[in-house]
Amino acid sequence: MLVAFSVTPIGAGEDVAAPVAKAVKVVRESGLPNRTDAMFTTLEGEWDEVMDVVKRACEAVQEEAGRVSLVLKADIRPGVSDALNAKVAKVEELLAQ
Repeated sequence: MLVAFSVTPIGAGEDVAAPVAKAVKVVRESGLPNRTDAMFTTLEGEWDEVMDVVKRACEAVQEEAGRVSLVLKADIRPGVSDALNAKVAKVEELLAQ
């Protein structure tokens, strides 16, 4: 499955880069395929392992703020691997035509 998620501390002020970096560190240390952009981090793996990483990322942000907002979108497609790269590659292939 692919999960795109965003974790935001509530009440931590306007600059949330430091607590968000803590969440991204959890994701990167998980060893699962991932990509971070300006709005979301996308993570690929099996249901339980992905959800565990999302939970730990939220907990890392919660250390900085008592309240956390989580936005999550999932693409649950059994039997598919490397979707994190394959989906983008397909779009790039079509754009190059």
